[in-house]
Amino acid sequence: QRRVHGPRFGGALDGAAQMFSSAYDAGLSPEDFVERARRDNKLIQGIGHLVKSLENPDVRVTLVVDAVRRTFPSHALLDYGLAVQQVTTRKKSNLILNVDGAIACAFVDLLRGCGMFTREEADEYVAMGALNGLFIMGRSMGFIGHYLDQKRLRQGLYRHPTDDIAYMLSQSL
Repeated sequence: QRRVHGPRFGGALDGAAQMFSSAYDAGLSPEDFVERARRDNKLIQGIGHLVKSLENPDVRVTLVVDAVRRTFPSHALLDYGLAVQQVTTRKKSNLILNVDGAIACAFVDLLRGCGMFTREEADEYVAMGALNGLFIMGRSMGFIGHYLDQKRLRQGLYRHPTDDIAYMLSQSL
């Protein structure tokens, strides 16, 4: 089983926001952005999904895109992300703008377009990792929900097997 971890899981929010906004702000066309990433042998964070594709879209992305287009004063970066998707899916149909990429682009559009922040302040929030903070908050609520559900159902709390998560050698235990 393939596991997703590291900056491609959770950390993709900040990375995607930084990558897409940097390319957009530099005036790179979607084609140039993709070509530069390919040339530099870098994954574009916020692009790609193990299961979802053009033929099997992620409803979460559809909901984010529709809500942003309906309510945000500007959605230039989200539009750019979708234009990047048009380039990447020419190679493979699962190289879509994923939910992390959609949320990241939308978050930057919101910060830059809501009128509450200067451009510098908006960019600073992205640079300091505000999106990953939101990711952690959401995960924390999920953990609390699992805890309360197990208590309500009078089940023992789930404990992952120690040998699967221990990073210490057995002789040091």
